[in-house]
Amino acid sequence: MITAATGDAENACIDSHVSRPRAWFAFAMIFLLMMSDYIDRQIIVSLFPHLKAEWGLSDKQLGGLVSVISVVVAVGSIPVALLADRFGRVKSIFIMSSIWSMATIACMFSRSYGQLFAARAVVGVGETGYGSVGAALIGALFPKRQHATLLGAFFAASSVGAVLGVVLGGLIAEHWGWRAAFGAVGFPGLIMALLFLLVPDYKNVIVRMSPKLGPSGAKAVVSRLLSTLSRGPTMVLLCVAGSFQMMVVSAMWSWMPSFFNRYHGMPPAMAAKYAGVLVLCGAFGALFWGWVADRVSRRHAANKLLLLCATTVATAVLFIFAFTAALAPSTQYIAILLGGSMMTCTVGVSVSVVLDVTHPGLRSTGAAVHACAINLFGLAVGPFVGGVISDLWSLNTALAAIPAVGFLSAAFYWKASRSYEADMKTVAAMVREEPEAQSTPNAWAPAAVVPASS
Repeated sequence: MITAATGDAENACIDSHVSRPRAWFAFAMIFLLMMSDYIDRQIIVSLFPHLKAEWGLSDKQLGGLVSVISVVVAVGSIPVALLADRFGRVKSIFIMSSIWSMATIACMFSRSYGQLFAARAVVGVGETGYGSVGAALIGALFPKRQHATLLGAFFAASSVGAVLGVVLGGLIAEHWGWRAAFGAVGFPGLIMALLFLLVPDYKNVIVRMSPKLGPSGAKAVVSRLLSTLSRGPTMVLLCVAGSFQMMVVSAMWSWMPSFFNRYHGMPPAMAAKYAGVLVLCGAFGALFWGWVADRVSRRHAANKLLLLCATTVATAVLFIFAFTAALAPSTQYIAILLGGSMMTCTVGVSVSVVLDVTHPGLRSTGAAVHACAINLFGLAVGPFVGGVISDLWSLNTALAAIPAVGFLSAAFYWKASRSYEADMKTVAAMVREEPEAQSTPNAWAPAAVVPASS
């Protein structure tokens, strides 16, 4: 059993010594670094035409330059979040942002596809865990009633960053070459990393695992960790649902500049601008749908997940219509923008639910489990599968087929809505219970949660 030293599941991770101005300063810095994260991650997509022309790369290879970051982020997200939960989120984020910024700068010195691929992998090493740790910091510094809205805004920063990355990459490459684009966005990230050291950290509650006379090893440890994180199926269902929807988001973000370049004859810089508007619509959508979710769930928490069922279906219908119907270019673009405004509907809402069904002492880790799933099975899959389908048939076919997974996303969000409220109550009860079972030597249980200053 688990108890928090504060005795309050709602406030166990909130540092009462952090003033509102300092909390909002923290949010501003978290937001800006999320922008930097996605500027560095997505700048590559506006450079696809230049790389294809210079090195003769296939669409599968180009998609791999995007997917490799998501794979690395997925693999490292849980270990990094565990370390951040134990040793401090602010210091961890400073290290992460420094690494991804320096790796982005290194991309400008690449002389082959292999070198660029390796540098992009190191960008992923730096970005590992940032979304989950940043979300946990927001969850601790602000009241629960604001979580979906603020997390929607936080993840909307990824869309804003992606817009800036795509647009800036296209403009800089047009005037100074694609190598200069990496340097232009890498150095500001280093400055923001240093400023992040001024952000207040919160006093966490650390979950210590008591030993058990019985099976041990990596599998047993992982099993105990997951049972400590949450009880019930909601978290797993959210990971599956979010992964399907992120396939759609990553495919659209990665391939829209190339779509406008190939099918509408736009120069790379102009194609990047048109694609940037799509991503900007996604930023608005993440914030707007988070705000809507906070309001529809005031009486019944599960309503926020039912909202996602509707929005993921609408996203799939709009994109399939846009890429299969015989439409005028302007009409097609409007349909694409409408789909773009809905496709990011899940990002803030889904993470807010994960935090609700995760023990307060392991919020970074709980968010990291979700981030691991959506990166490995969603963000990494979309660009690569899009490239494979494009090589086999056409890019238009890829962009019409991938959104269909949104129907699967809706089904899993509906399933999660059935267990969400019960799992949330179970986690709250876990925090309040006294650790009576710890006196029984043959029963494993996490030890009492104790406060520790980061």
